[in-house]
Amino acid sequence: MEYVYAAMLLHKTGKEVNEVNVEAILKSAGIEFDSTRVKAMVASIKNINIDEAIEKAAVAPAAASPVPTEAGETKEAEEDTAKKEEEAAAGLGALFG
Repeated sequence: MEYVYAAMLLHKTGKEVNEVNVEAILKSAGIEFDSTRVKAMVASIKNINIDEAIEKAAVAPAAASPVPTEAGETKEAEEDTAKKEEEAAAGLGALFG
């Protein structure tokens, strides 16, 4: 999880998310790391739009409050919400491998 935090911090500050920068953040925080895992994480997020993935993840919890109008509609709303949450989780999974 620390690798992901380092990547997010780099992204937030507008710095390039690469192996050297991620490792520098981890070193400065006193975190032991595996260079192979850092390399794999950086490669897995290379072609991902981080802003878009964060936006999708933020939208899913906001839609998690179904308002029942009739008994049958509550179940459908819950299924839709669960599907959206799964899609958002899948997007984050793809983002961080």
